[in-house]
Amino acid sequence: MHQRESLRRFLALHGREPSPVEQFDVYERGGFSCAATSLMSNRRDFYKISLIVNGAGIFTMADRAIDINGNALLFMNPMVPYAWNPTTEEQTGYFCLFTEPFVDTSFANGKLAHSPLFRVGGDFVFFPDEPTMQFLTTLFERMHVEKASAYAGKYEVLRNYVQLIMHEALKLNPADGFYKPANTHERIFALFIDLLERQFPIDAPGQVVQLRTANEYARQLNVHTNHLNRLLRERTGRTTSAWIAERIVKEAKALLRNSDWDVAEIGYTLGFEHASNFNSFFKKHTGQPPSQYRKLPV
Repeated sequence: MHQRESLRRFLALHGREPSPVEQFDVYERGGFSCAATSLMSNRRDFYKISLIVNGAGIFTMADRAIDINGNALLFMNPMVPYAWNPTTEEQTGYFCLFTEPFVDTSFANGKLAHSPLFRVGGDFVFFPDEPTMQFLTTLFERMHVEKASAYAGKYEVLRNYVQLIMHEALKLNPADGFYKPANTHERIFALFIDLLERQFPIDAPGQVVQLRTANEYARQLNVHTNHLNRLLRERTGRTTSAWIAERIVKEAKALLRNSDWDVAEIGYTLGFEHASNFNSFFKKHTGQPPSQYRKLPV
């Protein structure tokens, strides 16, 4: 995973869009299981579909959790924090990772994150019956074979397999039995920090932070904006907006010091459509405009 992240950053810094090879991969779950480890998503761009064949654990996504023991089909949005806490050593099945451009966006009416399978508060856990599990297992096994093949059109085939899995899920009844994890305030705080850090670092001028406001963060965490703001105030003495601003300033300083991008490019990657707005923001929080900060000795 770390090698793939390095590859994506290298490609981004050299101005090349990822090819289909970098947009999709498929794995067996057994190679990633760990009885005492919580596997958190640290990817900003990869959606994930996981098929659990054997093994038990607690799956949490934003502020909801569910106990899973055996067959299950899970859908994960990279911008909604999630974790899998295994409770048994045996963990078998499959999972695949893919970026939004890899899947035909018409499948989700133009935005994969708006699909019922991936949107915040949507249905993302299913317990298939045995015939459906056999079919899904076959699809994942075929993806493994196809991924390793030399066929020139294999990524089109893989795309079709992913869409078949998504359509099969839409035929199923979503799981019930979700609950709020204990110590919800501490969990939401940790998820907010995880989600905030997941926006960074910025690797290329064309990459733009996806979440910029308190409302957007609250929506991803499936909580009300006022609740998130009150929780952060009580926990840290700072508002949601203050946390976001501090992290954006930190990234802005890093880019001003370590890149040759112009100020407008840096502002755009940080969510400011106009350079003047970025200048005002940076000066408000640092006391000097970005161009002046860039000239200061290191």
